[in-house]
Amino acid sequence: MVNVTGGLKIDEPAADLGIALAIASSFRDSPIDPELAVVGEVGLSGELRSVTQLERRVNEAARLGFKRCLIPRSGARAIAAPLGIQIITAATLREAVRVGLLPGKPEPEDLDI
Repeated sequence: MVNVTGGLKIDEPAADLGIALAIASSFRDSPIDPELAVVGEVGLSGELRSVTQLERRVNEAARLGFKRCLIPRSGARAIAAPLGIQIITAATLREAVRVGLLPGKPEPEDLDI
């Protein structure tokens, strides 16, 4: 369970991946793609697990205007992507972070000065 702003408590397993990406975003100082919706459960070893009603969640993301949706690879077979949204799959949290984060601030040695 996670406490968020306003005293809300989130205990929905489908929020695991979004919370993990938020933590990685903060740690790496890299923003999450604002056009990306994220749905998935994260296992203890970093594997991504499908969640219930995945197709319904992807349809809702499309309705809300998201352009891409990151979901566990294990659940991708069971859904048909609605028009207007690209389905991106990942099997592990490492893959999801690679796909979900935008490039962050360059390190000082990477700057062309």
